[in-house]
Amino acid sequence: MKTTRRTFLTSGAALAVGALARPTLASDPLVRVGGPRLKLGLAAYSLREHLTGKKEPAMTLEGFVEQSARWQVDGVELTSYYFPEQITPEYIGRLRRLCHVNGLGIIGCPIRNVFTHPPGAERDKELAHVRTWIDRAGDLGAPTIRIFAGHLQPGQSLAEAQKNCVESIESCADQAARRGVFLGLENHGGIVAEADSILAIVKAVRSDAVGINLDSGNFHTDDPYRDFERCAPYAVSVQIKTEIQPRGQQKQDAELGRIVKILKAARFRGYATLEYEAAEPPLTAVPRELDRLRALL
Repeated sequence: MKTTRRTFLTSGAALAVGALARPTLASDPLVRVGGPRLKLGLAAYSLREHLTGKKEPAMTLEGFVEQSARWQVDGVELTSYYFPEQITPEYIGRLRRLCHVNGLGIIGCPIRNVFTHPPGAERDKELAHVRTWIDRAGDLGAPTIRIFAGHLQPGQSLAEAQKNCVESIESCADQAARRGVFLGLENHGGIVAEADSILAIVKAVRSDAVGINLDSGNFHTDDPYRDFERCAPYAVSVQIKTEIQPRGQQKQDAELGRIVKILKAARFRGYATLEYEAAEPPLTAVPRELDRLRALL
């Protein structure tokens, strides 16, 4: 499906879904065949302090894959931050083989980027980074990369930032479609801290290679569960956190059963990926939380 720039409304409440014009071929809720089917995944970010050597035992990405196999998950999310500095085709091949022989699907490759820049050198740098990882994900056989929107740039309105984000996503969407990779825009603060704004952006992008990387712990709104539910039909990947923090409240244990119920009601088929961020050491907490999720799935 050809991706082109869209014409946007320039007035009205920027946070409203209608703040961006609805194109004829905008991203729509995903059509899924059959009932819900959830598989258990684990994000490398869950073991970030071991993968960066801040805590012992130090771990490589290959070590993470092997540990995930011991914990009997179905798939692994290979966060880009923990790849070696020099990423060769041979390394990609070895990593893909390691996952396969251990019976692990590769869920995706989360990356960092900023898509609120106007046209220019800064935007071009971000686009080049995302395009590089689209190809790496394609080579790995990973069906998604997680992308960010970013924060407002100096002097920028929310409507301008949303417009820039949509343009940037569309600039990458054709390549993603050719490689069989979804661009999953995460509800990760900044201009997508609220459900209305991330839905406005995703609905304005005219490509079937774009959806939401839906993180259960990232809505700090009055009703995070309701916002999660609103976005679930657009989810191409899902990260589940063990804590949630409604607006004006302290962190609290997430109702994992409620989150899973929402995903099933949305007929989600794919990985429910644990992304552990709580204070308890992950080597102790992660296998326990995986068991809790496994029982619910």
